[in-house]
Amino acid sequence: MSEKGTISITAENMFPIIRKWLYADRDIFIRELCSNCADAISKCKRLSAIGEADIPEDEDYRIIVTVDEDNHTISFEDNGIGMTEDEVKKYINQVAFSGAKDFFEQYKSAEGTEGSTAIIGHFGLGFYSSFIAAKSVTIQTRSFRPDAAPVKWYSETGTEYEISEGSRETRGTVVTVELDDSTDVNDEYTRVWGVRSVLTKYFRYLTTPVYLHKAGEEAKADEKPINPTAPLWAKAPKECTDDEYRDFYREVFPGAQEALFWVHLNIDYPFRMQGILYFPKLRNEFDTIEGQVKLYCNRVFVADNLKEVIPEYLLLLKGCIDSPDLPLNVSRSMLQNDATVRKLSAHITRKVADRLTAMFKDEREAYEKHWDDVSPFIKYGVLRDEKFYDRLKSALIFKMLDGSYKTVDEYIASITPVEIPDDDAHEHGCDCDECKEKKEPYKERTVYYVSDPRQQAQYIEIFRERGFDAVILDHVLDNHFITLLERKNEGLRFKRIDADLSALTDADTASELNADALKEAFKALAGEAEVTVEPLTGSAPPAILTVSEEGRRLQEMTRRFGQGAGFDFPVQEKLIVNAAHPLVKALDRLKKDGRTEDADAITAQVYDLARLAQKPLSADEMTAFIKRSAEMMVKAAK
Repeated sequence: MSEKGTISITAENMFPIIRKWLYADRDIFIRELCSNCADAISKCKRLSAIGEADIPEDEDYRIIVTVDEDNHTISFEDNGIGMTEDEVKKYINQVAFSGAKDFFEQYKSAEGTEGSTAIIGHFGLGFYSSFIAAKSVTIQTRSFRPDAAPVKWYSETGTEYEISEGSRETRGTVVTVELDDSTDVNDEYTRVWGVRSVLTKYFRYLTTPVYLHKAGEEAKADEKPINPTAPLWAKAPKECTDDEYRDFYREVFPGAQEALFWVHLNIDYPFRMQGILYFPKLRNEFDTIEGQVKLYCNRVFVADNLKEVIPEYLLLLKGCIDSPDLPLNVSRSMLQNDATVRKLSAHITRKVADRLTAMFKDEREAYEKHWDDVSPFIKYGVLRDEKFYDRLKSALIFKMLDGSYKTVDEYIASITPVEIPDDDAHEHGCDCDECKEKKEPYKERTVYYVSDPRQQAQYIEIFRERGFDAVILDHVLDNHFITLLERKNEGLRFKRIDADLSALTDADTASELNADALKEAFKALAGEAEVTVEPLTGSAPPAILTVSEEGRRLQEMTRRFGQGAGFDFPVQEKLIVNAAHPLVKALDRLKKDGRTEDADAITAQVYDLARLAQKPLSADEMTAFIKRSAEMMVKAAK
């Protein structure tokens, strides 16, 4: 006897929303129907294990996807639990019901067995994703119950159906989707290669074997499933070798640059989560880099780089994370239940931080070796996440000019603090009342750093001669990173080595130069920059241009983040004319002798040399510099 009816939908116009909005990606229907097959098999294993289904222990469970290119259909077949007529009416005809949820609630009190936690489905809407691409859908099913009759369900619209007696002779279900007439659907999903690509994307690591057939062709005796191997994350970390980790990385990310090291996640409580995150080598062009973290639910691929679960800075990594506890929404591509998601995210972050700190403590040489490559990730992480900073602060290191490494704490401890008078304490961030109460001066430690070793080579040489050291901070994030360290360490200040040369002034060197005349000559060229004439030590050049640390930081941040378009934040410059340099002494004599033309040329040349050590000259300035250099060499040659 045949029965006809209308599917019960809980809200008006709900079905078009399901088709067009929740399942915007058309290949989702393949994932959903194949996931339903996997659920049916998991349920069958569960019932067999607890003695409620008479099924052999060595049952050959499988999912078979068949593509019929001539008839434009795809079928999804499983030998799982099957459905009775009443179950079809409940779980197919009433969209609001979830067969997976109903099954789990019914059997959750039974003792754990295989299949109890492998159910993928969370909602009753997955089946209806088939109507994204379908002209019609047919279900042929037979329940595992011995007295159950086969059932056929058919619908052309998704909102109206027909149920009749089915023809299936064995336990399980086959869903046949007749594809609609749109060119893109027919071209992609009536071709075996197109369906294989989707199946591999979503089900490469599914526990149940998935086979892909072409209609009209006999299955080969040695046929292999599209998911022949279990993922490496399913093994215990102690059972995995370095070669296996590297091979798995190459398998998942073919063509990617080799990973430096990895962290293996294996968590059972308070939620279940497994995965492997790899640390790739990060280039200095940080803002163009994005890793790829693949998220799975019970080994079914959900999405790449799901920011609700993976903190933004961890998306610089590559890897896979699998959790059956993901609170997926109806489309399975977004998440709900913020509390669970936050816990998952926090635990992933903690595991990554623990791996890095353990590596620093136990394998410091290897950690330092990889620092240049992973420091952009670490710096970004500590800037974005206070807890990540707290866990990693002992493992933050500086690279020194000689190539050695020191932790931030080690280097700060090696710096002799400078006492700042009470009168100046306020501008350095000290609590004035507290300082006055203690009657102690504010103590400040200065860390000198290099942002471009090549451009700043002249300053580096001067520092080395005086026995000063500096750290290398040459990443685009370092402006923010040092600001964070200053905030976290009272009395700590960072200065780029071209920001302050007061420590390199040779105060004991007397000078008989006409300082006022020299200052006036250079001031005419330097504009708003402050000009001083003072003796510098060692091989310092005739003049050095320094820039305000605070102003330069603000200027660089403004430029990088596109703020204040058309406005360049002013930076206070200071030109130090080296009174101890022979060329400056000669320049002083020229001025005293009245050789104004020669003195002006040398003054301009010295000023341009100082600017060149700081930044490139403009096109016109470089042209004038080259012309002047040639004229001076011709004159010297004569």
